[in-house]
Amino acid sequence: MTATNRQHAATVERRAATEAYREAADYAPAAAPAGDTTRSTYEDLRREVLDGLRAAMPVDAVLLNLHGAMIAEGYPDAEGDLLARVREVVGPKAIIAVELDLHCHLTRLKVSTVDVIVIYKQYPHDDVSDRATELFAIVEATLEGRVKPVMAMHDCRILGIFPTTREPLRGFVSRMQALEGRGGILSVSLAHGFPWGDVPEVGMRVLVVADRDAATATMLATQLGREIWALRADIAPPFISVEEAVDRIANHRGKKPLVLADTADNPGLGAAGDSTFLLRRLIARKVGGVAIAPLWDPVATSLAFEAGVGARLKMRLGGKLGLASGDPIDATVTVKGTARDVVQPFGRASAALGNMAWLRLGDRDEEAIDIVVNDHREQGFSPPCFTATGVDVASRRALIVKSTQHFYNAFRPLTDEILYVAAPGTGPMDMRNVALKNASRPLWPRVADPFAQP
Repeated sequence: MTATNRQHAATVERRAATEAYREAADYAPAAAPAGDTTRSTYEDLRREVLDGLRAAMPVDAVLLNLHGAMIAEGYPDAEGDLLARVREVVGPKAIIAVELDLHCHLTRLKVSTVDVIVIYKQYPHDDVSDRATELFAIVEATLEGRVKPVMAMHDCRILGIFPTTREPLRGFVSRMQALEGRGGILSVSLAHGFPWGDVPEVGMRVLVVADRDAATATMLATQLGREIWALRADIAPPFISVEEAVDRIANHRGKKPLVLADTADNPGLGAAGDSTFLLRRLIARKVGGVAIAPLWDPVATSLAFEAGVGARLKMRLGGKLGLASGDPIDATVTVKGTARDVVQPFGRASAALGNMAWLRLGDRDEEAIDIVVNDHREQGFSPPCFTATGVDVASRRALIVKSTQHFYNAFRPLTDEILYVAAPGTGPMDMRNVALKNASRPLWPRVADPFAQP
């Protein structure tokens, strides 16, 4: 084989590997967030990964797509532990490259163990494939000797949830991307952290990957960290209370529905998805023209299918999993529609909602409250969480989605305004009240100036 042919074959192989990694990043199986993973489950998963890696040895590089905030019994930094064991298998010369979720815990163990980390830049996470391509390009350049990545991390000491669809964070992310490919900077990431994860290294961090120059990486990470600290009060969305949310719905006269995020009851952060706080106030204040989805209630869903479309029956809705779900609501409902095995799109990926049933409280559209229940716990990503059962989203005064931010791209065209509701629930949005016992240092807004304390 000639050198030209070998080069062509290598290029084809790299492109195939890139596409395979992109597909794995988009379609890899994942479990819905909940409590800590059991020790045995994590260790079984770890064993499966490591056994597969040993069977593939020797390798030049390992690419992993991980979330980064997994907590298992005995392993507060489960993915850090996994990466350390991957390093033990492949040795010091092989490249380990990792793509992480924006809500990862960016720990010192992860950063010190691997060669390069690239983190999603967008929330909602619509750039998973783009970041996979970015990571693969750095690995390819490293294998060919064109670059040698070094990483530096800056601890921002900030706790919170920060959509990248709003200014000033949207502009900050654009500036991060503009820095890449200039002055030896290979990648810039902002790890928001998972604020409800009670681990020592919870919180926001900046990560810079540079070519060979650790001092440049450190300087830029520090500079960007100070910039984001200056923006800290402006990058969180304006959360409103349940009462304010009901007021806004009651007074809404626009041609398009309001879209409200029930942020604390988002299954994506570990909530049950069955809280009743917003629903109860809507009923108490007799505010209709509203649809809520998806409310996780396997019992109600099953009863609706048994009764059939058109049936009118008394039912107990939501509030089943614990105190954070609120009390269940007893109501007479009409089964308006059902759908089996519903799947909703989320970018190039998809998410199962299971069987779904549209239940109506009240009669006329403008007075009724429509509740879409389902039997597979998942947050709302896109309109099929309503429309699969027949709900006409355009005719509703307001749509309440059990999600925090991942619904944004798909619902934005339907509305002129999106509101973030800080209802009670599993994931409180007031970070001063999040129960964190294990954080290793002070964090804003729990402390006004966390850098003034050790």
